[in-house]
Amino acid sequence: MKLARKIELLSPAGNLEAGIEAVNHGADAVYIGAPRFSARAAAGNSLDDIRKLTEYAHTYWAKVYVALNTILYDSEFKEVEKMIGEFYAMGVDALIIQDMGILNLDLPPIPLHASTQCDNRNIEKIRFLEDVGFSQAVLARELSLQEISEIAGETKINLEVFIHGALCVSYSGQCYISQSFAGRSANRGECAQFCRLPYTLIDASGKVLAQNKHLLSLKDLNRSEQLEELLDAGVSSLKIEGRLKETSYVKNITAWYRQKLDAIFEKRPEYTRASSGRSVPFFVPDPQKSFNRGFTSYFLHGRDKDSASPLTPKSQGEPVGNVKDLNRNYFTISGQKILHNGDGLCFINERKELQGFRVNRVEGNRIFPAEMPVLRSGVSLFRNYDHEFEKTLSKNSAERKIGLVFDLEENNFGFTLTATDEDDCRASVTTVFPKEEAQKDAKENSRQQLSKLGNTPFELEKLNFSLQGNRFIPSSVLSELKRQTVKRLLSARKIAYFRKPPARILPNQQPLATSLSYLANVANSHAKAFYVSRGGIKDIAPAFEIQAAENVPLMFIKHCILYQSGRCKKDISAIRDYKEPLYLLSGKNRFVLQFDCNKCEMQVLASPE
Repeated sequence: MKLARKIELLSPAGNLEAGIEAVNHGADAVYIGAPRFSARAAAGNSLDDIRKLTEYAHTYWAKVYVALNTILYDSEFKEVEKMIGEFYAMGVDALIIQDMGILNLDLPPIPLHASTQCDNRNIEKIRFLEDVGFSQAVLARELSLQEISEIAGETKINLEVFIHGALCVSYSGQCYISQSFAGRSANRGECAQFCRLPYTLIDASGKVLAQNKHLLSLKDLNRSEQLEELLDAGVSSLKIEGRLKETSYVKNITAWYRQKLDAIFEKRPEYTRASSGRSVPFFVPDPQKSFNRGFTSYFLHGRDKDSASPLTPKSQGEPVGNVKDLNRNYFTISGQKILHNGDGLCFINERKELQGFRVNRVEGNRIFPAEMPVLRSGVSLFRNYDHEFEKTLSKNSAERKIGLVFDLEENNFGFTLTATDEDDCRASVTTVFPKEEAQKDAKENSRQQLSKLGNTPFELEKLNFSLQGNRFIPSSVLSELKRQTVKRLLSARKIAYFRKPPARILPNQQPLATSLSYLANVANSHAKAFYVSRGGIKDIAPAFEIQAAENVPLMFIKHCILYQSGRCKKDISAIRDYKEPLYLLSGKNRFVLQFDCNKCEMQVLASPE
């Protein structure tokens, strides 16, 4: 019989609290930033917190991946090498890396995952990563379902895809606009988010095609309706973005996808969860109630004209209805959503900007704002802060338990309690105690005492008795038996936890290319030595952060402004009201757009004018 393929729900951990709650709410694995050198510089964590998270996650056989995914400078490798040794010693399950120089170090046998910052978007690149020893690769968000399936069919490496969260408009690892104009490298975790700024689009004649719009800002990813398709395409790890998000976001989104996946596993036994236990949320998960700019499945099924968020880069939230009647200090609303005191509402005002306000009081469909905004009848309202929902999430909002069977049996000296969990880990404890017949039904008391597993990670699924009679066992004896047995079972689970060994690093493979440009992000001598030893590549340009290349694209974008605005060059019926080149203006910054229609790709360059 073919074993079910383990599917991993991978959640973000901006800190220890968020990581623990991700596990509680159903994550099979969490990823957390290293103290330094992670692609979210603002989400670094101490070694002690990473150790605590690892210990907690491993209780449920959930994995912990540490993001060490920036490019590195030569002066930093001594610190990096020491840190990696500490991660391995504390039991971290894998490192997520971008810089190939790490593979040139004296590494402990810790699995390596290729960050999406490695620009993983074709079979050749994934095969190369597999050949040099990576055990998992995070695919580019822009790939279609067919492209993912083709990669899975040609490689054996575990494939990880993003299923939810913020979208970078540029291919990850291929964005240099922040470094060029702000001295803050996206490849060093310091992105200044130029893609979220408002821009004016003009053509070569100076004609304004769009004014003060967030033309490079995308909606957020949501693939909750395409999970089964992704699994069938060969994906094994499903990743939620959000190491800079609040803990409430992690709770809600993790619980949402946990329920979605569990429903799939119920009908598709060829797939199973990758960790232990059952998570039960104490609320109804809803992705619209957490930070979002609206949702898109992006390029999974081809181009989508509805993937951009040009009006605002801020969270819009869930639609709640339309304004009906306006009064001096309140308005009425149409819609089925129940609003609460303290909610945050927003709308698109007459300047085509997102404007928000706080609800002070709700009386039926009458809304009394803390300060009355300038509204108009019929305008659509959205709730981007649900006060009651957030209050629920601020408390204990989920429970995760591992199934357990107790066997209480009699022996020559007293009694033995054996615990067997859902992963077939087992522990037994024997107590010496005289055998006496009870005056009442002793089994009921035993059942009550042994089912009280309290703050342990276990829940009792079944209790078996192997007793010669109606034996009297005091509650205190049963409680101590239970306590010791659970303690031993936790130790047995720790021993049984299997940390998968890494793939073997194979030298002198077929080269990835004959030469490497600035796009390879080679910022140190270790990375250069890696590419030389893995295929004899000697023509290697320095990373943009080391030596800024001139007159080169600063962003490589699958999203296309022409297509988005109905001006696609491939469409014979498209609007032809512009003269190239096109320019993006933002403050004093001016960028020129280039369109590679063969690749369906847009590039952003610094304008020479």
